[in-house]
Amino acid sequence: MIRTYFEYARIEILPLLPDEIGTALEIGCGTGNTLRWLKAQKQCRWVGGVELFSDAAKRAREQLDAVYEGNVEQLDLPIEQGSLDIILCLDVLEHLLDPWSVVRRLHKLLKPGGVLIASIPNVRHHSVLSPLLFKQQWEYTESGILDRSHLRFFVKKTAVQLIESSGLKVDMILATGLGRSRKSQLVNSLIPSVIKSLFEKQYLIRGVNGEPNSK
Repeated sequence: MIRTYFEYARIEILPLLPDEIGTALEIGCGTGNTLRWLKAQKQCRWVGGVELFSDAAKRAREQLDAVYEGNVEQLDLPIEQGSLDIILCLDVLEHLLDPWSVVRRLHKLLKPGGVLIASIPNVRHHSVLSPLLFKQQWEYTESGILDRSHLRFFVKKTAVQLIESSGLKVDMILATGLGRSRKSQLVNSLIPSVIKSLFEKQYLIRGVNGEPNSK
């Protein structure tokens, strides 16, 4: 059976996770598989999710401690301020009308030293720029960087600015699309950053509330 988008466990965030996580919230949790994986990895005592789509939310309730169904921009989450160790916003912020306001609200839910981890597509990727520059094309697609449901677009600098707009401090950034092998890392280190950014498909960004957690 082919897994749907809602069923993926986003294990690529592992290098950004703090050592200890007791409470976790995911915005756009899908069916809850990422939080289930996180709970097993870090022995979290509570994991909760926010999910817009009813079918996914129903399945998430089977494996999470709490699921809040609806649009995060409109929901009044019944979560105590300063109570969460980690908040995940994976492929979510670019879908929102006002992601800056959402980040500010979520920041208030984090404990001192808590972290927000976001994954944000890079609109400077060559798959977007090449058709725009050479064919004058900006074609929306069903998925990917130009997903037709994306309302906001970011490059690395503005993605970091989004996370830090609430006062969070970005202390880790990882890029996808470049390869993780030793050979790939060596080649990547020799490429000028202005060129390398054309092949960075997405940024995994960690923002810390105050002093960074231990790694």
